[in-house]
Amino acid sequence: MAGKRGGTKGTGRRQFLAQLATAAAASGLAWAGPAAASEPTATPAAPLPTIALGKHRVTRLVAGWNPIGGYSYLGPHTDRHMKEYFTAEKTVEFLLNCEREGITAHQFSVAEKTAEVLRTVRERGSKMQFICLDAGRAGIRTLLETTQPIAMVHHGGATDRLFAEGKSQEVHDYVKEAHDRGVLAGVSAHNPDCIKRIADEGWEVDLFMTCFHFLTRKTAGPSETLHVGYPFYAADPQAMTAVVRQVKPPCLGFKILAAGRKCENQEAVKNAFRFAFQNIKPIDGVVVGMYPRFFDEIHANAQYAREYGRTT
Repeated sequence: MAGKRGGTKGTGRRQFLAQLATAAAASGLAWAGPAAASEPTATPAAPLPTIALGKHRVTRLVAGWNPIGGYSYLGPHTDRHMKEYFTAEKTVEFLLNCEREGITAHQFSVAEKTAEVLRTVRERGSKMQFICLDAGRAGIRTLLETTQPIAMVHHGGATDRLFAEGKSQEVHDYVKEAHDRGVLAGVSAHNPDCIKRIADEGWEVDLFMTCFHFLTRKTAGPSETLHVGYPFYAADPQAMTAVVRQVKPPCLGFKILAAGRKCENQEAVKNAFRFAFQNIKPIDGVVVGMYPRFFDEIHANAQYAREYGRTT
């Protein structure tokens, strides 16, 4: 009886793990067992190449936030999967593991657990620097008090929308308010034209966040087709990096992996890192969201940044 019951449970567990392995393979992740993703690197990590953001030096690889917040760009089921994994405790562990791998900066967005996570990371001795992505001038003071970032960056989706509505001054006011509060000020955008216009008008920005994919571009309306996903176009990275190379402030490129669409295997991931670092300026970096549930993406991505992000 016990053997039969144990066999049934074992079969179910094997089927479950097989399903997870299949899902990991489909995402380009190497299945290494349930505990592999959380095991820290045994030896101290080699330093990563760094860039200057104002008076601060940060690694050219910045740990992103979207998976932490459950923004997969792959649908609600994957969003929920990520949210369930990234509890406050797990997020703290993730950031400390990033720091062990040599990553010194994290770009975060505002969520219920954000202040608790950042406070706990600091209490555990972390020296990681934080970059806040947000929109809304009125909230800057409170965010600075509760999260203590080195920079405030206006959210890309909001930037694109405000520019399209003829309200770019609201974005500029955000930049001015951040400077008045004594921190670095930046603007994020998906639309390369927004970045070009800000540079042409000479805004006093300290950095840009530049999406490799123009996700807010207008596509077919609901009367023509059902919404089947975000508009990830193959030529977008070339268009944005051409602008990145023209503007003077440092840029942090994001969605270099097209929200998982360039993760069918690790060779594809390496190629995406190689393209990014070869097509941005030496003073630029990348922001990469990671989901190390099945595979040590932190270690792998840090290695790619070391390999392709060297500037000398």
